[in-house]
Amino acid sequence: MSTLLLVRHGLTKMTGPALAGRTPGVHLDERGEKQAAAVAERIAVLPLAAIVTSPLERCVETAEAIQAAQRAEPDWQVDERLIECGYGDWTGKAIKDLAKDPLWKVVQSQPSAVRFPGGEGLAEMASRAVAAVRDWDARLGQDAVWVACTHGDIIKAVVADALGLHLDQYQRIVPDPCSVSVIRYTPTRPYVIRVNDVGGDLSAFVPPKRRRRRSSGNDATVGGGAGAGSV
Repeated sequence: MSTLLLVRHGLTKMTGPALAGRTPGVHLDERGEKQAAAVAERIAVLPLAAIVTSPLERCVETAEAIQAAQRAEPDWQVDERLIECGYGDWTGKAIKDLAKDPLWKVVQSQPSAVRFPGGEGLAEMASRAVAAVRDWDARLGQDAVWVACTHGDIIKAVVADALGLHLDQYQRIVPDPCSVSVIRYTPTRPYVIRVNDVGGDLSAFVPPKRRRRRSSGNDATVGGGAGAGSV
């Protein structure tokens, strides 16, 4: 069973006031750098098999902080499929102005129907993001622990898929800057173990020295079990 840590990038000057999207040259600000250092320290207890990142600067910088905190150097990859949604004409605009656009209400209530003017559809974004994480999961194999450093809407789409939710429900999921969301993939189903974790201990996800040989290891535990660290 492999374990994916979805990490959202740290804060930038555009995060919150505006929709950065794929605007080039958007770097972590001082707050974001501190967030990246903090999440890197938390993840440092885990021997990562790989770090896969969106090509945008704010994600690469967050991923670099995570890599620098590792004792051994994990595989490093940039995957275009983890890039921010193509917001088209919305890119760079103030959130307060976008909220007045009639499309905003559709984004909130029926994201699967949204295609941004001059940009990408949210369903297309979700499809490529889910394909990317499942592809990397298959490549890295059992017992791998790996990081995908990406963007808020990408994380929401991947978590929604793992939960078996329709894309129209993904607005219920909130990933804060430099939060960690943990999904464990098995042959039978994904298990969503944490969402939007901004301070918890991650040592429970250190892979066992010897893989357990239990036929029920991929099954959900009736009654809830003893916790993620014992799965």
